[in-house]
Amino acid sequence: MCTAVAFRTRDFYFGRTLDLDRSYGEEVTVTPRIYPFQFRKMGPVERHYAMIGIAHVEENYPLYYEGVNEKGLGMAGLNFVGNAAYEENCAPGFDNISPFEFIPWILAQCATVKEARKLLGKLRLVSLPFREDLPLSELHWIISDRTGSIVVESTRSGLSVYDDPAQILTNNPTFDQQLFGLNNYLSLSPGPVSNHFSQKLTLDLYSNGMGSIGLPGGFSSQARFVRAAFVSLNSLCKEGETESVSQFFHILGAVEQPRGCCRLESGKCQYTLYTCCCNADKGILYYTTYENHQITAVDMNLEDLSGSALIRYPMITGEQIHLQNAVGTNA
Repeated sequence: MCTAVAFRTRDFYFGRTLDLDRSYGEEVTVTPRIYPFQFRKMGPVERHYAMIGIAHVEENYPLYYEGVNEKGLGMAGLNFVGNAAYEENCAPGFDNISPFEFIPWILAQCATVKEARKLLGKLRLVSLPFREDLPLSELHWIISDRTGSIVVESTRSGLSVYDDPAQILTNNPTFDQQLFGLNNYLSLSPGPVSNHFSQKLTLDLYSNGMGSIGLPGGFSSQARFVRAAFVSLNSLCKEGETESVSQFFHILGAVEQPRGCCRLESGKCQYTLYTCCCNADKGILYYTTYENHQITAVDMNLEDLSGSALIRYPMITGEQIHLQNAVGTNA
């Protein structure tokens, strides 16, 4: 279960929380322009846009959870269990792509959401696992640039592409139902409210923030969708990089899951393994992990993007605490 957000100040930012019950050895991964992507049914793509994101690397192949490319296009895959359905057979005349290849397929070739939408017109997501012991995840995807966002879902009824004016994605139900659900909260407000209950009663404001009474506070995917949309769409932020990045982490902080609050039938707990934010215009990826609240950054443009080898940075997971009054430091 996860939450993805697209957000714009002076620059365009894209990121997500990853909420699972365990880590799979995720790494910040930069794929340079001539890394040879091998697509199972479409053959090799040896020259493409460079990209950065967080991935599990298997057999030197980046299984991206999310990423942005050097042109400023971002894409993330989020759990869509019970609704996702992939084609069993390839079809002539279509781009037959496995879901594990979908993010690099789009980010390698497309500079904008408009270009991605065009490519989606001939796409089939085919049930081809990476390996037998690595089955496909049931996912749907958000694709974003500074002009807007779309959501892509492959279900039993086929491939659907939705405009996403909220620029938010969580998990179930299908995106059209998630978006429609916001109608239930149209009376919410970030500002003070007046008495609409009854003119026969004198009702007074007793606290700031009462306009948000009724905003869902739980960890279900629908509750997180509503909460993330309300926080993001009402967010006020300065234009600078540090202010924008800080605000982005505060937005996703509204939907982070503490360990122990979302328990699975297996007895394990789902929690926010990491939160990431990428300045898609500058190619800088920022992240925090569950045990490390200090923001860490990797700048794609400090790497050799003309190379052919993956560039990988293990995520810093230990808490980084600055003791302000330590001996030898200035308070």
